[in-house]
Amino acid sequence: MRLAAPALMAFTCLAGQATAQTPAPPSSEASPASTPPATDIPATETPIISDDDFEKALPSLTSPAIKPQTTTQTQGTEKSETPVVATPAPVAETLELPPLKPAEDPALTAALPPLDSFNPQAAPVIISENQQVMPAIHYDLHIDGLAALDLETRFKDLSALQSGKGAAANAAMLRARLTEDEQTALRLLKGEGYYDAVVVARIESPVLQPGESLQDATGRTQGRVQVRVSARAGERYTLSSVTVKADPTEPPSLIADNLPLKTGDPVDATLIKSAEANLALVLPQQGYPFADLEMRDVLIDPQTRTGDYTLPVTTGPRARFGAIRSEGQRQAFSDDHVRVLSRFDSGDLYDSRQVDDLRQALSATGLFASVAVEPVLTEQKNPDGTTVVDLKVTQNAGRPRTLAGDIGFSTGQGLRTELNWTHRNFRPPEGALIASVIAGTQEQGLGVTFRRSNAKRRDRTFQYGAAFNNQTYDSYEAQTISFSVNVSRVSTPLWQKRWTWSYGAEVLATRETGFSKRRNANVQDDYFYASVPLKLNYDRSDNLLNPVRGWRAGVQSTPTVALNGGAGNFIANVGSATFYRQVSPKVVLAARAQLASIYGAETSNIAPSRRLYAGGGGSVRGFGYQELGPRDPANNNNPIGGRSSVELAFEARYRMGNIGIVPFVDAGQVYDKPFPQFSDLRFGVGVGARYYTNFGPIRIDIATPISRRDGESPVSLYVGIGQAF
Repeated sequence: MRLAAPALMAFTCLAGQATAQTPAPPSSEASPASTPPATDIPATETPIISDDDFEKALPSLTSPAIKPQTTTQTQGTEKSETPVVATPAPVAETLELPPLKPAEDPALTAALPPLDSFNPQAAPVIISENQQVMPAIHYDLHIDGLAALDLETRFKDLSALQSGKGAAANAAMLRARLTEDEQTALRLLKGEGYYDAVVVARIESPVLQPGESLQDATGRTQGRVQVRVSARAGERYTLSSVTVKADPTEPPSLIADNLPLKTGDPVDATLIKSAEANLALVLPQQGYPFADLEMRDVLIDPQTRTGDYTLPVTTGPRARFGAIRSEGQRQAFSDDHVRVLSRFDSGDLYDSRQVDDLRQALSATGLFASVAVEPVLTEQKNPDGTTVVDLKVTQNAGRPRTLAGDIGFSTGQGLRTELNWTHRNFRPPEGALIASVIAGTQEQGLGVTFRRSNAKRRDRTFQYGAAFNNQTYDSYEAQTISFSVNVSRVSTPLWQKRWTWSYGAEVLATRETGFSKRRNANVQDDYFYASVPLKLNYDRSDNLLNPVRGWRAGVQSTPTVALNGGAGNFIANVGSATFYRQVSPKVVLAARAQLASIYGAETSNIAPSRRLYAGGGGSVRGFGYQELGPRDPANNNNPIGGRSSVELAFEARYRMGNIGIVPFVDAGQVYDKPFPQFSDLRFGVGVGARYYTNFGPIRIDIATPISRRDGESPVSLYVGIGQAF
C-alpha cells in the first residue's frame, strides 16, 4: 500500500521572541585574537635570512635550562599570559642504551620442533585471564495494548522475542529483538488502520546501576529480565472516498458490486487486499480474462484521520471461448479429446472457473508430467462485439507405464499382496492396459483389464476384464474364471465426485467346496452364473482417503441367474452409510452401518463364495476373516455363510502430527434368513495405530471379541492402507 501525505498537510514551528537585550560585540581593535574579515593582503618584500643566521638565532643546546618565554595579550580589561616553550633540536650525539637482559624463560630459547610434527588440531587455545564466559539472558515477555485489538496472537507469531523462547545470548541480541518487535507491532497496527500508533519496547527490570551491564545486573538480582512491548493504537483511520478508475463493463455495476469497500470502512490492509482479491477473482469469471488490478493509492490525511482510496483497473476486452489448441513436444492426446474433458462449448462467455476445471481434469488423467491451460487473445469478434479467446493447452506427457503394489494382513485371511502393471495410454486416448497378480497365503490370482477413461464423455469409464482366482478359506475353497464388462463413474484421490455409479455384466464359472445345509456335509459343486451388478453412491465427505467431516451413503444390487439351471437364481442387495465428525483439531469421530440381504434362493443353492460373511479388517474387527455367522456343526465348526448380515462400527481417531491412535468398537452378525434379524449381535473392541503419509494413512488394528466362543480367534490383527472406513 502506498501512503502519501496530502498537500494541505503542513507542520509549522514558530519561535518565541527574546525579551532580554543582547550586549554589543567588543571592538575588533581590542580583539587581536579575533578573526579579521577576509581582505586582500598587500605583498611585502621580506628578506630571506641565510642558514648561518638561522643557526645563530637558535639557543644553545648546552645551556642548563630552557626557560619558557611569555607573551602578554590584552583584550579589553582581561590579561592572559601564554607560555611559549622552545623545542630543542635533535641531539647529534650517539645515545648509549643499557644492554639487553638475557631471557630468563627457557622456553623462549629452546629449539623449535620440526614442522612436520606440528598438529593443528592439538594447538592450545589461549584465553585471557580476564576473559569470562558471559551468561545467557533469560527474560519474560509482557504485551500491552494488542489483545483488545485481536492482534496479540498475530504479534506473537511474528515476534522475535517470542520465537527466542525467553533466552538471549547477550544484551545486544535482546535489544535487537526489542527493536525488531517494535517495528513488527507498529506494522501490524498500521495495517489495521492505526496510523497514529505508538509502540515502545523496553526492559523493565532489573534496574541498571551506573556503569553496570545487563548481564551483571541479571546475575546480581538472580532473576529474569522483564521485557514489555506496549502499544497505544490511537484513533483508527477510515475511508473518506472509494474511487475505481476503469473502462465500462457489462453489467455496468460489475466492479462496484464485487469490490466490497465503502466510505466509512477502516483503512485496513487486510480488508483492502481481500476486497481487491475478490474483484480480481470475479472479473475473469465474468468474461474478462485479461483484467488487471494496478497499484492502489491511499492518500492519508492525519488532520481528519481519513484516507482517500483509488484503484486503477484495466479490464481488457470482454471475451467468449473459441478453439482449443494443443502444443508441446510430447502430447498425450488430441484437441478433440481435450474438448471432451471440457465443460463448456465454443461461444460460451469466458469463465476462469471452467478453465481451472479443465486443467484439473487433465491432471486427473495421470498422463502428464506437466500441463498448462491459458487464454490466447485473437483478432476475431463475435456478433455481440465480444472477442474470441482460444485456449492454449501445453502438454508434456509423463511416463505411461507404472508399477504399483498393495499389501495387507488380517487374521483368517492371512497375508495378501497384489501387484499391478499399468500402461495408462496403451490405446490413446486414455486406453489403459492393466495386468494384476495376487499372491497370498490363502488367495492367488491373475487378471487382465482394459480400461478406457473419459470414453466419449467426461468421467465415464468403460472396462473389460478377465480373471482367474484360487481361494482357500475355512469357509470354502473356490477356483473361479470370470469375464466382465463395466461402465462407471468413480472418484479418484485428485477428483472426488459427489455422485458415483456403475453398471455392467459378469459371467463366471466356479468350482467350489463348501458346506451344504441340505446335505449336512461339505460338497464340491460347479456353478455357472450370469449377473448384472449395479451400484450408486453419494459422497459428502471432505476427503476420499482420510475424511474428517461429512457423510457417505451407497446401495448396490446384483441380480444373478444360474446358467446351469436349478433353484440358484437370487438377487443380492447391500446398503451402507458412514458418518464423520471433527470434534476438535485432533479428534474425529467416525461411524459406519451396513445391511445386506440375499433373496430368492436357499443358502445351500448359492455358491459358498457368493454367500454373505462378516468379520475381518474391513468388516467387524475383533473377529477373523468370515468368522461370524452360522457354523458347520459336522466339520470343524467352520463358518458356512448366510443370506443376510448386519455390520456396525464406531471409532475415535486421535491424531498427533503424523501419528494417530484409534480406539474402536465394532458389532455385527450373519443370519441364515434372507433379511437381517438384529439379534445375537457380537461385539469386538480394540485399538489401532495410524501413520499418515501423503498417499493415505497406514493402518494397524488389533482387537478381541467380547464373550469369545469356540472357533473364534482370541486376538485379531489387521494391517492395510487407508482408514477402516
